[in-house]
Amino acid sequence: MIIPSIDLSDGKAVQLRQGREKALERDDPIALAREFDRYGEVAVIDLDAAFGTGDNEPLVRQLCAVADCRVGGGVRSVEKAVRTIGAGAGKVIVGTRAFTSTGVDEAFLRELAHAVGREKVIVAIDAYKGEVVTKGWRHRTGLSVVEVIEPLQAYAGELLFTCVEHEGLMQGTDFDLIREVVGRAHIPVTVAGGIASPDEVARISTLNAHVQLGMAIYTGTMSLPVAFSAAVNWSSGLVPTIACDQSGQVLMLAYSSRESLERTFATGNACYFSRSRQEIWMKGESSGNVQRLLRARMDCDRDALLFTVAQHAVACHTGNYSCFGGRRFSLEELQEVVLSRLANPMPGSYTAGLSDAEVRAKLLEEVGEVVDAETRDEIVWEAADVLYFLTVLLAREKVSLEEVFRELRRRRFSGRRPAKRDKGN
Repeated sequence: MIIPSIDLSDGKAVQLRQGREKALERDDPIALAREFDRYGEVAVIDLDAAFGTGDNEPLVRQLCAVADCRVGGGVRSVEKAVRTIGAGAGKVIVGTRAFTSTGVDEAFLRELAHAVGREKVIVAIDAYKGEVVTKGWRHRTGLSVVEVIEPLQAYAGELLFTCVEHEGLMQGTDFDLIREVVGRAHIPVTVAGGIASPDEVARISTLNAHVQLGMAIYTGTMSLPVAFSAAVNWSSGLVPTIACDQSGQVLMLAYSSRESLERTFATGNACYFSRSRQEIWMKGESSGNVQRLLRARMDCDRDALLFTVAQHAVACHTGNYSCFGGRRFSLEELQEVVLSRLANPMPGSYTAGLSDAEVRAKLLEEVGEVVDAETRDEIVWEAADVLYFLTVLLAREKVSLEEVFRELRRRRFSGRRPAKRDKGN
């Protein structure tokens, strides 16, 4: 997997050399997160929190609302980790706090894993010539990288290994040490530090490690489409590619070649390789039923792809929505219909004819009727009304269901609702 990184300082995306010297600055971290999300999870590091000069927590929450983020920087307590997950982060990255002067802080990590779930904990191992360094890479611990791997694995779902001496220099990395780290770990490892070419991405990926990229993509030394393609296992020439819609319904199975994947990223429309015709084809090229790519992911073995797409009309040549049957009803489909009615009002359309005041009044009315319902059938009937009018209200306010689902997911894993003062932020 390719993991683009966004390092935050004073509300901007920055890149540092050796963790100190600012090399570049971008003032559009939210736009970057939206773009990076097409290629993989996004690593968000709050440098201000890490250096103790402030924090970017409101911005982190915004980034987590538009992309799948793993978040670190200044996570030195269980409370901060819980708050980070509560902000919408899928995983939390801890570095300095995971170590003591003599080894791994197992008591802290045990409490952390219990609080947020071991699978959501990533421990960052920053190493200078094989020695673990902490406190912004300024403190040498005397611990070797290889000796901390085993105790860390009991409390973490993943390791983030950075070759500090190569970080930000784009001059290659320490492949011998990376090979040893990955070989000793029985949990996923993400590698960062100095990676600057597709060949390096491919070499690390062949070890079944993830690749985190920063300076190389910001400077244009390597593009994310090229990096993504380099990480894929092309040993069979073609890789099976599943296309699904935003609700998760599988649309079709096709095959991708290097060239078709490159064309997909270049055009923004899903392209595949036809085994029968031995040529690249764009979905919807003749029918108009194109698939706009939203994000691409590879499986754990890197030999299969998953495209999440916005499907225009139907996916199957038979006229079915999916090659596996008709469209499954979902709230996403309902919202699409409502948005269509509002954008292109049809004579006699009940949805288009509702005023904003009527929608809100009906929603209040239907919620009351659900509460007052006495039978199971009544509850089902009234709940359907609530979902319908709520969907219309969301569409009018230009709030997507994905935003609502992200908030529900955030609450599930944080275990609490936001305080009232957070509403509207």
